[in-house]
Amino acid sequence: MGRSEQKVVQYLNEAHASEVALVNVLTEQIAVTPRGTYRSGLEKHHKETQDHARRLQERLGELGEGSNPIQLLTGVTETIVGQALALAKAPLDLVRGNSGEEKVLKNAKDAAATEALEIATYTSIERLAKAVGDEKTARLAVSIRADEEKMLAAILKEIPKLTEAVVGAEVEGAKSYDITKTGAADAAKAAGKATRRTARKTTSRASSSAKSTARQARKVPGVAQAEGQAKGAVASADDIPIARYDELNADEITSRLRELSQIDLAKVDAYERKNENRTTVLERITSLRGDEPWPGYDEQNVSEIQTAVRAADDDTARKVREYERAHQERAGVLEAAQRELSTTT
Repeated sequence: MGRSEQKVVQYLNEAHASEVALVNVLTEQIAVTPRGTYRSGLEKHHKETQDHARRLQERLGELGEGSNPIQLLTGVTETIVGQALALAKAPLDLVRGNSGEEKVLKNAKDAAATEALEIATYTSIERLAKAVGDEKTARLAVSIRADEEKMLAAILKEIPKLTEAVVGAEVEGAKSYDITKTGAADAAKAAGKATRRTARKTTSRASSSAKSTARQARKVPGVAQAEGQAKGAVASADDIPIARYDELNADEITSRLRELSQIDLAKVDAYERKNENRTTVLERITSLRGDEPWPGYDEQNVSEIQTAVRAADDDTARKVREYERAHQERAGVLEAAQRELSTTT
C-alpha cells in the first residue's frame, strides 16, 4: 500500500470511528427526546449514520485495509476510542439542563457542532481523495457529507422551536413534557445499557477477529507501546493489568510493574498520567520501558522463547538475559539464554 493510499485509509478509519461513536450518542439522545419533528429527524439520521459506518467499512475493505496489520490495528483502536468517548458522553446527556426542554436544546446544540465537524471531515476526505486520484472515495465523501449538511440544516431549523420550549418551561413555568413521566427516563436507561452491551460486543468481535492480526502488528517495533498508550488513555481501573490499582499506594504499584509486558506498561503509564500522575510510579515505568529482545517477545510464552533463543546469536541471547532479569525473571528463559551463551564461549 502506497503512502497516498495509507493516508486515505487513515482518514477513512478516523471517519468510521466517529460514525460508530455517533450511533451510540444518537441512541442516547433519541431516548430523552419527546416525539415530534426533532426526534423524527434524529431517528432518520441514526439510520443514516449506521449506513455511513457500513459504507466506510466497505470502502476500507476495498482498499485492502484488512490486509495491513498496522492499519487494521489502528482502525480497531480508533473505533474503541471513539466508542469510549461516546459512552463517556452519554451519561452527561441524560442529566444536563434544569428541565427536559433545556436538556433537549443543549443536546441539539451539541449535535449541530458534531455535524459541522463531520462536514469538515468529509470535505477533507474528498479533497485528499481527489488529490491522489481516488475518485471512488471522493464520491463516497461527497455523498455522506450531503447527509450531514441536510442534518445540520434540520437541526438549525429546530433550535428556535426548542428554545421557545425552554422559555415556556424555565421562564413561564409551562413545561411541554416531563421526562420522568413520559417514560423517556426509563427508555434512556435501557438505551444506555443496550448501548454499552452493543459496544462491548462490537469491541469483543473486533478484538476476536483482529486478534491474530493485531499480534502480528505488535511484531513491528513501537506498535505494542502505541497500542498500550491508546488503551490506557481511555481505560478504567478495571482495565489496568494490576488488580485494585486505585487502592494501591505507589510502592505497591512499582513492586508489580516488572511483571508487565511493554504494552501493559504503556497502558499503566497513560492511565497514571491521566489520574494520580505520581512521579515514583512514572519513573519506574520509564526505567522498565524499552525495546524487547525482538518485536513480539512479550507475546510469547517460555517454550516459544526457549526455541527462539536456541536459534539466536550471542547478542540476541544476551539481550534476552538482560531483559528477562529486568522484568519477569522466568527461570526457564534465563537458563536457555545462559545455556546458549555458555555453548558459544
